[in-house]
Amino acid sequence: MNSILLQAIQQAKVLELRYHGYSRFVEPHAYGRDKDGDEILRCYQTAGGSESGEIVGWKFLKVREAFSFYLTETVFSVRPEYKRNDKAMSYVFAQL
Repeated sequence: MNSILLQAIQQAKVLELRYHGYSRFVEPHAYGRDKDGDEILRCYQTAGGSESGEIVGWKFLKVREAFSFYLTETVFSVRPEYKRNDKAMSYVFAQL
């Protein structure tokens, strides 16, 4: 379990991380495990890069494929379209 992800969700702070070769700024909304046992992060990306070219929007990241987690001082508000108890997660460590 990643303590920086837990802290980011508990404090509603933006994270900077590296994922698939890109730096990304994300608002983490839920952190848990999928049905295969992989740790996953549901987040809203606000800046940075992306393989798909979609820089802004909802992302579903596999935690094991991410690194260089940095907790910024920027606080965010829960996105109105966010729904708790993400169906993609069989177990939730933390959520807004």
